[in-house]
Amino acid sequence: MIIYDLRCVKNHGFEGWFKDRSAFEEQKSEKLITCPVCGSSDVAMVPSSISILGKEIRNAEKQGKEFQLPKALQLFHEFLDRNFEEVGPKFTEIALKIKSGEEEKRNIKGTTTKEEEEILKEAGVEFVKIPVPKFDS
Repeated sequence: MIIYDLRCVKNHGFEGWFKDRSAFEEQKSEKLITCPVCGSSDVAMVPSSISILGKEIRNAEKQGKEFQLPKALQLFHEFLDRNFEEVGPKFTEIALKIKSGEEEKRNIKGTTTKEEEEILKEAGVEFVKIPVPKFDS
């Protein structure tokens, strides 16, 4: 069983338990997943560092290895790379367009200035700042 963090179109967060990712996608396409707060079936999976770290800890325990935070951070950033579109310095512009419905709703990542962060907050756009560590090769 996999626990996914979910968020509805009205920004209510909740968990969903699924056999696997395909089970989530199938249930989502059939509108079987609904927000427990508002009942909306327009839901999306959001990243969960806890599930990524939990998987790394379980794998390390199985292999008799010690859990390493740098490795967990690397896995988290790999997850972001796979599941978020890189928009670079256009993050604020695109996030505002997504919020207003001018662009399709999707996961994006990029950079902002402090001034742009304030604009996003005032517009009601939720975002998370995640530092990008530098990994040695």
